[in-house]
Amino acid sequence: MRPYIEEFNNEDKLQKTVEMLKSNGVQSTDLYVLTHDDDRTERLSDKANANVIGMKETGLNTAVENFFRKKGDELRSQLYEMGFSETEAKVFEEKLDKGKALLIVKNPEQYHLV
Repeated sequence: MRPYIEEFNNEDKLQKTVEMLKSNGVQSTDLYVLTHDDDRTERLSDKANANVIGMKETGLNTAVENFFRKKGDELRSQLYEMGFSETEAKVFEEKLDKGKALLIVKNPEQYHLV
């Protein structure tokens, strides 16, 4: 099933949303943060106590390929590996280009987010 995704302009609102989701039973292991900048993604994931999309989520082959890809291609690939269609990945990558931060929740049906 397609993950739940929400976009944010404000990092504090993303962090508060993560806290609210956790208080409603969403497991930290199902929460992911993604931005266009790796440093910002790391900082925000640490602050919100959420995950980044890595080799565990994409697999070894994709992780190695992403190392050599342009940033936009890498982001679309990560979104695709998380369960979004190629078209959806392109739309979300464009939002990342505009400075948005994305919060992705895997297994949304388990948490009644669909």
